[in-house]
Amino acid sequence: MKTLKISLAIIAMVLTCSLQAQTADEILENYFENTGGMDAWKSLEGMKMTAKVNQQGMEIPLEIYQLKDGRQMTKITFQGKVIKQGVFDGETLWSHNFMTMKAEKSDAEETANFKLNTNDFPDSFIDYKEKGYTVELLGKETIDGAETFKIKLVKEPITVDGNQQDDISYYFFDVDNFVPIAVQSEIKTGPAKGQTGQTTMSDYQEVDGMYFPFSMTQGVKDGQGQPITIDTIELNPQVDAAEFAFPEEMGETEKE
Repeated sequence: MKTLKISLAIIAMVLTCSLQAQTADEILENYFENTGGMDAWKSLEGMKMTAKVNQQGMEIPLEIYQLKDGRQMTKITFQGKVIKQGVFDGETLWSHNFMTMKAEKSDAEETANFKLNTNDFPDSFIDYKEKGYTVELLGKETIDGAETFKIKLVKEPITVDGNQQDDISYYFFDVDNFVPIAVQSEIKTGPAKGQTGQTTMSDYQEVDGMYFPFSMTQGVKDGQGQPITIDTIELNPQVDAAEFAFPEEMGETEKE
């Protein structure tokens, strides 16, 4: 009986050490190490992705730009026209109106919320403590048949209709290779307000020694999603600053 008690104590100690070893920080360390190393991630100055989004059976070409200084832009080619969405030049957030094709500035609240995320390139988890974020490992969960570690990320509060709300996302990291395969967060505005938005990622491929997902689906959890297939990823691209500038000549319109 004494031997049994000792054995059970040893097993309990091993299990406790094992659980303690699986911290959120260790999972994140493995993630960055397996996808190129933290030095490579921190040295990134920008990314350009060429992709196709599938909408109602029609493939629409995209170009997505993200730069370390916060500038971002998505260029959509549709029926021979280039439509820019989510363009941020460092101060102004704007998009083309799909109906009028005129450039419209986002309102102050939307712009302020967008600015909060501009220090997250290339990944929200890099130096998260210095940003004032918190992470928490919530255990394991199965996503699309894959076992994952579920990590809660809490960032700076955002403002919705004049009221501050927590900015919380849940990341699901594959237990075998530690890459994120899904992200979930509450939709704060629009027709789907209150529902859980979900982005899934797969088909990780190497680009200049780093690994990125080349297939994504964006939508509502347990609902329909919009597949995005990435064709190429260019690291540290040269981008003309004028591409991000609000086109005053098209008539300055601001959302109410």
